[in-house]
Amino acid sequence: MGRIALGVEYQGSGFHGWQRQLRDLTVQGVLEGALAAVAGEPVGVIAAGRTDRGVHATGQVVHFDTSVERSLQAWVRGTNTHLPPTVAVLWAWPVVEPFHARFSARSRTYRYRLLSHPVRPAYASGVLGWTHYPLALEKLRAGCGWILGTHDFSAFRAAECQAKTPVKTLLRAEVEAVGEEFHFTFQADAFLQHMVRNLVGALVQVGSGAMPPEWMAELLQQGDRTRAAPTFAPEGLCLSAVEYDEAWNLPGGRQG
Repeated sequence: MGRIALGVEYQGSGFHGWQRQLRDLTVQGVLEGALAAVAGEPVGVIAAGRTDRGVHATGQVVHFDTSVERSLQAWVRGTNTHLPPTVAVLWAWPVVEPFHARFSARSRTYRYRLLSHPVRPAYASGVLGWTHYPLALEKLRAGCGWILGTHDFSAFRAAECQAKTPVKTLLRAEVEAVGEEFHFTFQADAFLQHMVRNLVGALVQVGSGAMPPEWMAELLQQGDRTRAAPTFAPEGLCLSAVEYDEAWNLPGGRQG
């Protein structure tokens, strides 16, 4: 058996999330079907992270085991011929069996694009989050400062989250203004279910002036999901990168 790692991107609007489901269209489902068409045998893939319904990815990494030999170009271009236009394999790379797309990952980076405008977006609908509140960049950045580091993120955890522990280490929590948009970047060793969307929802309260920046620290200390802001919309969220040790020598960006 050989093990192959793939870089994958997708526009998640038309899918019921990443994870394979019996009746609904999912990214994992269409990817496994396309790979099986190239391999001539069933293929099961394991992803670095499971994205929710409507969430996108430009840097998803998966791996699969196969008993057949194909060129790396076949795993990329051949698979893409069987995929819908909103999903693409960017690169393929052989790895030895200890590599695991999920467990070998050192960190993951998510980005959230948020439009602050009185009117909701139309042209960018599906890929852009939206709030009608005016937001102050300095307040958003101050709020981000309180959540950096290792914390119990129970206040930002979905009720159905299956993670073994709510304690995660947030390595980056940054925001920049790009026109009327605010671009958030979050990097952590791992994320809880809905964690990024819940962080963005709370930060919007801070950025609008409804809550002070130190409210983020209070939420962490209280650990009570019911005291935090509602879960923000999935449309602006994108898994942009998964980081691994350099020893794996994985490609980056578009290959093949």
